[in-house]
Amino acid sequence: MAIEGTKSGAGRSVLLVLLLAYIFNFVDRQIIGILAVPIKAELGLTNTQLGLMGGLAFALFYSGLAIPIAWLADRRSRVNIIAGSVALWSLFTAACGLAQNFWQLFLARMGVGVGEAGGVAPSYALISDFYPKERRGRALAFFSLGIPIGSALGILFGGWIASHLDWRSAFLIVGLAGLPVALLVKLCIREPERGRFDRAEGTVPEEAPPLATVAGVLARKPSFWLLSLGAASGSILGYGLIFWLPSFFGLSFDMAAMDPLMNLLPAWFTGGTDPNLLRISVFYGSIVLIGGVAGTWLGGWLGDRTGPGDPGSYARIPAICFAIALPVFALGLFAPTLWLGWLLFTVGQMLGLAWLGPVIAAVQHIVPPAMRATASASFLFVNNLIGIGFGVFFFGFMSDVMGPAYGDQALKYSILYGLAFYGLSAVFYFIASRRLAKDWVA
Repeated sequence: MAIEGTKSGAGRSVLLVLLLAYIFNFVDRQIIGILAVPIKAELGLTNTQLGLMGGLAFALFYSGLAIPIAWLADRRSRVNIIAGSVALWSLFTAACGLAQNFWQLFLARMGVGVGEAGGVAPSYALISDFYPKERRGRALAFFSLGIPIGSALGILFGGWIASHLDWRSAFLIVGLAGLPVALLVKLCIREPERGRFDRAEGTVPEEAPPLATVAGVLARKPSFWLLSLGAASGSILGYGLIFWLPSFFGLSFDMAAMDPLMNLLPAWFTGGTDPNLLRISVFYGSIVLIGGVAGTWLGGWLGDRTGPGDPGSYARIPAICFAIALPVFALGLFAPTLWLGWLLFTVGQMLGLAWLGPVIAAVQHIVPPAMRATASASFLFVNNLIGIGFGVFFFGFMSDVMGPAYGDQALKYSILYGLAFYGLSAVFYFIASRRLAKDWVA
């Protein structure tokens, strides 16, 4: 039975279904990070090729198609678009498991990007029509929990399946598992009235304007560009780290220190042909899950507590968090023990994802309701084209360049130098915090 209505129960049910879809979005998106080592070994790839395949292949179509799909979502059924997108990205994820060389895998990852282009921005707009503005930051933060949960599950189960079977099976299994979720979205959510919480009672919903009109509105809003560039700078680290940290942990830490913990897990889980890959999966998966969930929810809660009376706080919160995350991650890179490293990376992960709830909520509020999906997609275009397309490639390329000087520590130093992007992000967000009140749509 489809879910609709204004009651909080309906909103919660819709949010849970969309969260499940978003979890699969990030499982399929991030699983390639934990599988990079066996893929590299079998296909004979360089770090630069891994970076292109993990970042640019996905980002090109994901970013480029998101805006026209969101423009359509402002006029047609967002539910149908989201359901079709889930099915498409799931099928292309499964296709990654059939690739026999770099270019086949590159094209399959492009297909994943095509599918995921229609999933996020329409979901933002849909959630905004199920929750009033004073609860919207927390609702969008709850939806954004799909990022750490999906990323953690992709790391954990991708590593587990690859250890027990192989990397091809990991792609096939997680890809096909997403198809029932597409059916769930289609059957369980009914399209709500657009902008029902953002206009006077009894008034007619505003029609979606032409794309050129939306572009003109956004072009005149400095806060939109500052929020987008702040998110993009932070995402260079966010996407780059989640792709490359599994490789870094294997090179820089003695993962055998995980064995006392691994011995507490069931035998069916810890068996397999690659115990070190499984150790890294559990280690990094727990960092992403615990730190990511805590940071995402904290950011949304703080945004709702401070944002309604002070719109600038939606940007000030991530500015402060990124400024603190920079030295925390730097200390983690040089941690003398595995468990001190876990603590520092977990705190860094928490701070690095606190931007999601407040910034996404701010983007919803700087345009009228009829422009929300397109505005969100425009924000994601800047964020993801730079964050995914450049971030994953940057660290792989830099580690290859610095290899002669730093040897097996090249990846560590490429990440260390890349932490400067967190500082840049904090600057963009701080400037945005001084402008948001002027660009706000009441």
